[in-house]
Parts: sequence; C-alpha cells; structure tokens
Amino acid sequence: MKFFVRGSKTLLCFTAVVSMLPAAARADDAAALFKTKCAACHGADGKGETGMGKTLKLRDLSSDDVQKQSDAQLTDIIANGKNKMPAYKGKITDDQIKQLVGYIRDLAKKK
Repeated sequence: MKFFVRGSKTLLCFTAVVSMLPAAARADDAAALFKTKCAACHGADGKGETGMGKTLKLRDLSSDDVQKQSDAQLTDIIANGKNKMPAYKGKITDDQIKQLVGYIRDLAKKK
C-alpha cells in the first residue's frame, strides 16, 4: 500500500511538471510567431515604433485602448485583418491566433 501511495504522489508530481511544459512552450511559440508575423510592423515590443508602424500610425498594442478590446475582437482583427493589416485566417491556425491574443495581453504586463 505504501508503494502505491508513494507511486501515486510521484505520478502526480510528474504530471504537474509535464502539464506546465506546454504552457511554457506555447509562450515561446507565441513570441516566435509574433516576431515572424507581427514585429515587422508592430515592433518587437508591440509599440508600433517601426518605420512601417509609424507610416501606418499603428497603436501601441500594450496601450489601454488596445487592451480594453475583448479577446474575440482581437481574434477577429488577427484572423480577418483590419485596415492595412492583412488577414491571417488560413495562414496560421486558430490556436496560433489564440496564442497571439495571449501574447498581446502579456505586452501590457511588460509596460
């Protein structure tokens, strides 16, 4: 019985550690995705202070104005595009779009 309890505790700890790995991997994936798809215009920090960002008068993604938008609104903008921003639906997965929304939320925390 002691072996079963000890084994169960070990399995529980292992499961907890493994379950945290995908979240960290998704964060890395979102950062890499943002860098390849978004940073050319929005900048690595999302502030839009690139040549293209200034030309297009992009808003700072960490600003209250952007952050007050719902996840659904941000998802729609990324998926379907807005103004000069291209649509990414069909170019990246729905999960990747969701990851980008999370990444945009994290930009506000880095202010």
